[in-house]
Amino acid sequence: MAFTNVLDRNHIIREDQGSLVLDGRNTPQNISIYSFLLGTVFSASVFVGWYSKTFSQLGIFLAALSLFHELEYLFTALFNADILSLDSFLINNGQQYHLAHTAAIIEFLIEAYLFPNSKNIKLFYFIGFIVVVVGQIARSCAMWHAKHNFTHMIQYHKRKEHVLVTTGIYAYLRHPSYFGFYYWAAGTQILLCNPICLIGFLVAMHRFFSDRIREEELLLIKFFGNEYLDYQKKAYTWIPLIK
Repeated sequence: MAFTNVLDRNHIIREDQGSLVLDGRNTPQNISIYSFLLGTVFSASVFVGWYSKTFSQLGIFLAALSLFHELEYLFTALFNADILSLDSFLINNGQQYHLAHTAAIIEFLIEAYLFPNSKNIKLFYFIGFIVVVVGQIARSCAMWHAKHNFTHMIQYHKRKEHVLVTTGIYAYLRHPSYFGFYYWAAGTQILLCNPICLIGFLVAMHRFFSDRIREEELLLIKFFGNEYLDYQKKAYTWIPLIK
């Protein structure tokens, strides 16, 4: 009887462990699966970007996308382990986010089929690639220099350890993470030679970041007072139409 109870308990434990896979919890199993899938997409996309003539831009785009999500989790794990979750990958970034990237892929494929020459403009290819790289570097530097002060969500209450970061990339950019994502996203559409999605991305990002920055800066003024007001005068967003 005792042996049977042990087997039953082990069976329950194995079932509980198995249910952890892809259930949205920050478990080693889920982290490994997410990272493995992102790494697979990155590797396959780099291969396509390097060897394919027709879909090279699409390959680079998907490689940049998978790398972006992997780095978001990595830097959060390095400096904010106490708030780390699977959402730190930013894969579950809202329906509009996924629709935007789906639209970008669809536009590229349709235009590549109907107007193949429109996807062979090397100048746009290289400009887009450089803008993507600059955007990603700015985003990663923002997380690196802010360390535990960086969070993906707006903080409505000042934590004891929360300080105003004005050094590193923050000495030149007031919101380097937003700057980085803005130009990273715009760069992907220049890279893909997607005129429709480029306009759509710019409009959507302007609306999002203008509202978010306005809300966040009101809170920062509340948290840091004149210290933040003085900082505002020295550093700029460098995002078009947003002071």
